[in-house]
Amino acid sequence: MADTRPTASIEAVESGLAAQGYIASRQIATAVYLSQQIDKPILVEGPTGVGKTELAKAIAAWRGMKMIRLQCYEGLDEAKALYEWKYAKQLLYTQILKDKLGEVLGGAQTLGAALDQLHTFGDVFFSKEFVEPRPLLQALEQPDGCVLLIDEIDKSDAEFESLLLEILSDFQVTIPELGTVAAVAPPTVILTSNSERDLGDALKRRCLHLHIGFPEQRLEERIVESRVPGISQTLRKQMVGFIHEIRSLDLKKLPSVSEAIDWARVLVLLQASELDHEIVRDTLNVLLKYEADIEAATPQISAFIAKASRQGVFS
Repeated sequence: MADTRPTASIEAVESGLAAQGYIASRQIATAVYLSQQIDKPILVEGPTGVGKTELAKAIAAWRGMKMIRLQCYEGLDEAKALYEWKYAKQLLYTQILKDKLGEVLGGAQTLGAALDQLHTFGDVFFSKEFVEPRPLLQALEQPDGCVLLIDEIDKSDAEFESLLLEILSDFQVTIPELGTVAAVAPPTVILTSNSERDLGDALKRRCLHLHIGFPEQRLEERIVESRVPGISQTLRKQMVGFIHEIRSLDLKKLPSVSEAIDWARVLVLLQASELDHEIVRDTLNVLLKYEADIEAATPQISAFIAKASRQGVFS
């Protein structure tokens, strides 16, 4: 059963997310707590792979709520995001009305009366029965609330933001043929952005802002420990230290948290007890996704392992 009550404290948010395997910084937990207290969406910005989408999933799992996801892309419009009409059903209804036209107009004595009679049936075409709800409308209709994830909003067109403004401020939407549809229970809204384009001020005003960057080393160690419990403490400290050294390089794509977790799983699978030059060289493609980045990092492997090992000893 969904828990729609506001969380009692920031610490409760931290422990609730941790129970779902999401190790949140104090900043993240504070944003989630405030969002629940004042019914504000959260706009989460940051590089790819740092846990923006995972945050929405963790909130939904923690609170026992359904998660509805709207994946944004260029050209996204209200027919895919909000609603569209069930055209096939309308066509079938038209055929039925045509077949029964004589019965429908049987009592009409004049053309005006016949038209009035048809208009009463025509209104049914644009009733709730013929609406196909898309993610935004589905979220408003959930009786127990939900987590609405609007993922990668920066990939949509700037015009699409205007469609969101009423939903983000009042948790309602106006459909011309039906009127205003208000949320049965206000959804918890998470918007994510990789900052590929600047978002409008109107959208930002309606949201709490949260930036998730690469975590500091101790927090990233906790994240890896949570997601890969079989990894030894020594290896965990070494690999996280090594990743932080890699991120100091001028690379096309820095390794993300999700790639750090993948690398930890690979190292455990290969039964590594500690980092060495050979295993890092053989698995560097798990961390780095461009050949140019791998070539830039390879000469630094031994130095970075040594530095990460020294840090692990004194931490």
